[in-house]
Amino acid sequence: QLVESGGGAVQAGGSLKLSCAYSNYGYIRPYIGWFRQAPGKEREGVTSIATVSEFKYYDDSVKGRFTISHDMSRNTVYLQMDNLKPEDTGLYYCAATRTGYHPNRWADRNEYNFWGQGTQVTVS
Repeated sequence: QLVESGGGAVQAGGSLKLSCAYSNYGYIRPYIGWFRQAPGKEREGVTSIATVSEFKYYDDSVKGRFTISHDMSRNTVYLQMDNLKPEDTGLYYCAATRTGYHPNRWADRNEYNFWGQGTQVTVS
């Protein structure tokens, strides 16, 4: 189970921090990704983290502005979003896979088995 929180409406240049609380998978360390979907567009990968190694991936459109992090004690992944732009607007989902993925496919939604309900981010 994945539960997102932290969305909202901000002006361009502002910041938001999203949270994704995931179920305890025991000894399995999941890979957690953030995706977003704007109206009329495909869902796209924004960033992802392999919680076992803390290795992170970012889409070019958010590099230097977004930061993904992980708190193992809370089973929570965070997405800090700074210098937000109107094109960052969308419904943000976190997703998880317990089996991992090839590094070239971190942004492929088909690699993830579990999805949250989404949280809206609006930048004006």
